[in-house]
Amino acid sequence: SSSSSSSSSSSSSSSSSTSTFVLLNLFSYFTLHANANVLHFVPCVTVVFVSRLLQYRSINHRVDVRSLRLYRCYYSTLCQWCLGLTIAVVLLLAFVERPSSLSLSSDPRRRSTHLNPPCGATESVELVCLVVFALDLAVKSYLIGWDEFRKNKWLIGYLVVISVSVIDWMLSVSMMCDERLRVRRLLRPFFLLQNSSLMKKTLKCIKRTLPEIASVILLLALHLCLFTMIGMLLFAKTEKNEEWNLHFRNLPTALTSLLVLLTTANNPDVMLPAYSLNRSYAIFFMAFSVIGTYCLMNLLTAIIYNQFRGYLLMSVQTSIIRRRLGIRAAFQVLSCLGDQTGPEPHLRTCHHLCSQEVQQFADVGYLDREQFTKIFDHLDTDRIKEHPPVPQYNSQLLQRLQQIFSHYYLTILGNLVALANVLCIGAVLVLNADKSVADRDNVVMQIINLCFILFYLFEMCVKIFAFGLRGYLSYRSNIFDGFLTVLLLVTPLLHRVCSRDPTVTEVLSLWDMISFINMLIVFRFLRIIPNIKLMALVASTLLDLVKNLRAFAGILVVVYYVYAVFGIWLFEGVIKPPPEILLSNQTQENGTSNFSSECGTYEQLGYWPNNFDDFAASIILLYDVMIVNNWQAFLDAYSRYTTGWSKIYFVCWWLTSSVMWVNLFVALILENFIYRWDRSHSCSNTDVERIRYETSVQLIFKSQVQEPTEEELLCQLHKHPHLNLQG
Repeated sequence: SSSSSSSSSSSSSSSSSTSTFVLLNLFSYFTLHANANVLHFVPCVTVVFVSRLLQYRSINHRVDVRSLRLYRCYYSTLCQWCLGLTIAVVLLLAFVERPSSLSLSSDPRRRSTHLNPPCGATESVELVCLVVFALDLAVKSYLIGWDEFRKNKWLIGYLVVISVSVIDWMLSVSMMCDERLRVRRLLRPFFLLQNSSLMKKTLKCIKRTLPEIASVILLLALHLCLFTMIGMLLFAKTEKNEEWNLHFRNLPTALTSLLVLLTTANNPDVMLPAYSLNRSYAIFFMAFSVIGTYCLMNLLTAIIYNQFRGYLLMSVQTSIIRRRLGIRAAFQVLSCLGDQTGPEPHLRTCHHLCSQEVQQFADVGYLDREQFTKIFDHLDTDRIKEHPPVPQYNSQLLQRLQQIFSHYYLTILGNLVALANVLCIGAVLVLNADKSVADRDNVVMQIINLCFILFYLFEMCVKIFAFGLRGYLSYRSNIFDGFLTVLLLVTPLLHRVCSRDPTVTEVLSLWDMISFINMLIVFRFLRIIPNIKLMALVASTLLDLVKNLRAFAGILVVVYYVYAVFGIWLFEGVIKPPPEILLSNQTQENGTSNFSSECGTYEQLGYWPNNFDDFAASIILLYDVMIVNNWQAFLDAYSRYTTGWSKIYFVCWWLTSSVMWVNLFVALILENFIYRWDRSHSCSNTDVERIRYETSVQLIFKSQVQEPTEEELLCQLHKHPHLNLQG
């Protein structure tokens, strides 16, 4: 079903380089052996199959010459970037559509009128995006054929979403853009989902994991209901029972109080009224928290980790089968012109054009199926980055200096100097903490910074002398250090030049320049990370999360988008500050107001900027609820301004984001970290610096994946709807 999807997992630079070598060697075969009738077809279909297998995509598409040319054009970098840009534009329209987020503040007490665009402005951009999506659907449908299109639920859904969006767009234009509900707004995240095969796999895994998650959530619900009933029996209405008045007045209030306590957001506030009367009441609240928060919630994390990992492994198994199927299909297409010297087809190669990867398997002049497969197995191995050779100096003095400046101890000295620089900045900041900017002695800070910057410049120059410019730039840590060193040198010079202009001096003061330099120096201190193995391991895990877990972030964006749109539909403009607290210019400066409210409420805490009045404000409010700190204030406020049923929306968001998604993210962090931890024991810090690889999801589960058999691959090839292969 992902044959119509663009790849969401990127190959490393080493893999791309190796695949280029392989394709060049395959082309060399056709140059000498292929006849004119098939010279254009066979290389083209082979290149397509190889590109599909590198990206773990299906090969069930048309294989005629015209379709293959269209396929290569459609999946080119330019076309895919244009499609991705279109998806980003249609999603970002929510920030400028009515109600627009184009205002400096989301606080209704300070915010001016929304700068809503005129009718037809965003609608025109959206129409162009819908046309692009329609063309995208037409190309994908043509490439896979009608039979495959009917089996592909994502493409059918794609057609339905585009159709509904066009109809809703026409209704919006006919109503002069004054409608409140835009259905197409809720459907836009689908364009992001359908364009990523890995995101589809992740969504499928989440769907299969939901029954196990639902069982634990049901157990949590029983736990919550049981303690709610016990609490209402314990804290019945009496004259001195403040606990009943605040937290157990009725069933909805009691459920809400204990649900918030499950997230520890209102602890110990919910317990204090009863605890002040009788200390034994603390047993009730402690038992509730221990069972619910520390047992059931952590059990939920364990179950999600175990189940989701298993289902993701199944998805990765499917991806590996697709890669092996693409390799087998490419071999079959190539071998259809080769010599049939035995029971198994072989692929002859040209020795003078073969790369090292091919030559080591082609000693007898041809590649069999297993050797052809091993070539592509090299794409999943680590590639060692070889640094350029160091300069050769004739003078013994220069050679001795080169040996000294290229020693590892120079890096350690640089780290110690960077630490001393940060400590000096910290000491000066502590001494000047109580002084205003005008009273601070900036000359001392300038002298300290100048001394350290000169050392950084010296370190950069001697390393360039020792390794050469190309060798210096071949280390990522040196690029980081060199860039910041140049920036530290250029900043004071620019400030001195600009300070001659009085208008610029008012904007960029001496303190601003020093602050910027200090921030760069503190940031430069991150150079120590690669030199500490455990710290480098954690940092590399974070980088891998950013690079390779985009599918999870994409689904989180979809969830945020959908809930934000629903929030605007349900709660736009429902919370309006009373006229007596609308802040004038004077009250804004003094920070005073004549309005008072109950302690701990939405109004008293000043949560006015957190609302659903526009899309950007809705995103921030949903994030605040996901963190669950003081989220009971939002539950209480929206239940008072609307109805008690509004709590269902916030509880559903808490379950989706904080309970399910955060636990899924924790599970993937654990899996990624364990994988990197196991690999770290086989290489040193220097090897980690030299190895260039990406930890894709496929590589994480590589050891658990079962390779498909030859019979399974041949069976899949014979089922190809557009390709007839023999053997």
